[in-house]
Amino acid sequence: MSALSLFKITVQILNKSSIKDPEGETIMNELISRAGFSDVKSLRTGKILEMEIESNSLEEAKEQVQKLCDDLRIYNPLVSTITLRGNEE
Repeated sequence: MSALSLFKITVQILNKSSIKDPEGETIMNELISRAGFSDVKSLRTGKILEMEIESNSLEEAKEQVQKLCDDLRIYNPLVSTITLRGNEE
């Protein structure tokens, strides 16, 4: 039996591109455009979750976090996508 390793998994949750992003639109219109940053053409907001998880491998840790996010409905797959990144701590 091998010892478990500790992994840090970052979960990025973003609305799908077809879904409106009122928060992103507000930041874009009220802050960026008014401040004169005309080179910024679009902006979307999201959420980041960072989890530390014990597992046998990075891939297994990602699978566990994916299952957790799906089972606990951390995100709505109809309107959002998630991206998982990780590394060993």
